[in-house]
Amino acid sequence: MSLIRAITIGYTESMPYRESRMVVSSRHFFPEKAIEAILFVATRLANPTFHSVSKVFYFADKKHLERYGRLICGDSYVAMKHGPVPSQTYDLMKASVGRGWVTPDQAELIQSAFDVSSGCRIQAKRQPELKLLSESEIECLAESVTEYGGRSFGELTSLSHDAAWNSADENELISIEEIAKTLPNSDALIVHLRS
Repeated sequence: MSLIRAITIGYTESMPYRESRMVVSSRHFFPEKAIEAILFVATRLANPTFHSVSKVFYFADKKHLERYGRLICGDSYVAMKHGPVPSQTYDLMKASVGRGWVTPDQAELIQSAFDVSSGCRIQAKRQPELKLLSESEIECLAESVTEYGGRSFGELTSLSHDAAWNSADENELISIEEIAKTLPNSDALIVHLRS
């Protein structure tokens, strides 16, 4: 059994794994960028719920991974019942109703950025600070809002139940390599992710 480095939530940990050099997650999560991306999406959707925002993030991250070789906020995706969920971004959204764990600094940023009503509907308190998002990130988020923002809960769930989602057990992390395998340039992406 070989060892790989799994880098999640900003710290490094070695763990045994049977498959050599499998990349489990992105290298760094950027909570400030995630909050601005939540606002970017929420201010453009008619019904910005945890589910719809999470699915737009997933499709935007797939676009960004395919074109630019990385995820927008560096989040890790979990295979939940209704599709992939950006784990740490979901924690940020849940924290606004007291259900997610975040740092005090993040809680302050969330409090000034958005509220949640009806348990899962995001209400932006301000416009996103676009200077925290790159042009490529805005491009992929905007395209995903346009392409997926008007879809129903069922449609978003069905569309996100792809091979990457199917590769993981429910409530388990989806390997970024499995997400890359769903893209046309998967071989080159996997080489890039492993380097």
